[in-house]
Amino acid sequence: MSRKLSIQLRKLFIIVGAWLVIGFLISAYDYFGLNSEASKGPVDGYSFVRNMAFNLAAAFMGSVMGGCFLVFYVNEKLKDRPYGYTLMAVVLSFIVIVSVITVILGMWFVKSDIGNWPFTADVATDRFYTYLVNPLHLKNILVWSIVTMMTQFFLQINDKFGQGLLWDFIKGKYHKPRDEVRVFMFLDLVSSTAIAESLGNTRYYNLLRDFYADITNSIIYNSGQIYQYVGDEVVISWKYEDAIVNHHCIKCFFDAKGRIAELKDKYIKKYGLVPDFKAALHYGHVTAGEIGIIKKDITYSGDVLNTTSRILAKCNEYHQKLLVSGQLYQSLRKLNSLFGFEKIGDEYLRGKAERIEIYSVSSPV
Repeated sequence: MSRKLSIQLRKLFIIVGAWLVIGFLISAYDYFGLNSEASKGPVDGYSFVRNMAFNLAAAFMGSVMGGCFLVFYVNEKLKDRPYGYTLMAVVLSFIVIVSVITVILGMWFVKSDIGNWPFTADVATDRFYTYLVNPLHLKNILVWSIVTMMTQFFLQINDKFGQGLLWDFIKGKYHKPRDEVRVFMFLDLVSSTAIAESLGNTRYYNLLRDFYADITNSIIYNSGQIYQYVGDEVVISWKYEDAIVNHHCIKCFFDAKGRIAELKDKYIKKYGLVPDFKAALHYGHVTAGEIGIIKKDITYSGDVLNTTSRILAKCNEYHQKLLVSGQLYQSLRKLNSLFGFEKIGDEYLRGKAERIEIYSVSSPV
């Protein structure tokens, strides 16, 4: 199973599970509300089990249909659109999904009430019409519309923080600083100053936005987390094990290269050029923790970031597009790989007291 499909299915399973819990809570709320002193009590024929079956069935069908739409379409095809646009798409899809579920469950419950019936029978038609105009459906539409909006909101927030970081915030994992071993990639646009001068501010901004959007999946599906955007540079981070397995940290770079190559016609048409980029990789111990009060974020502090930045500066000197430190190379070389590594330098980097080996990386032919 691909990393992309694995992430999508995990999101879908979480949505289905959460909606089933909400369906049960709605049933419990209805039951306690109907049996409270503020109510005259449930109507004849009310059954908690029947009501719960209805809500759970609606939650399951809605979460599967709606969840698939949100995960596989809205947050894939519309992820670069304004939030208001995606919200409108969610609202319209929700209306269609609720209508379909209401009709399906209506036919099911009418059939369970009167047994086998032809849909043209008057008693079945009357019972089905009574079911459709029941004000209960208006309540369900209001409740599930809020649930749908909150689901899309949390999907957006999850993307804002990065894969898995929202849950880390909720758990308070980084409330206190903690030591971690991480791999960092500094990825930088080539000839950015010249490009900015030729395109102007607005078109250059649009180029960066398109570029970052187009390489995002290459990062996410190789287990990376986008740490920071700094002008024409993006900093990507991995947990050490995630970066090493299947050479994800290396594969990320070449997957991004391939993706931009696939879209070269789009870039030439819009900007008259195809963006090129270089990158550097290094790993080491960092201190990770939450910082800020109003705009909290998770930050990493350690010499590994400075060293990675220094290695990136060597790309132009060695006329290479991807460089890795000797330390990272020693970890990667233990695994079988289609990528080629070549030692090209043994440098005193600025601010470093010891030499650092530098390796270039080439993709398989």
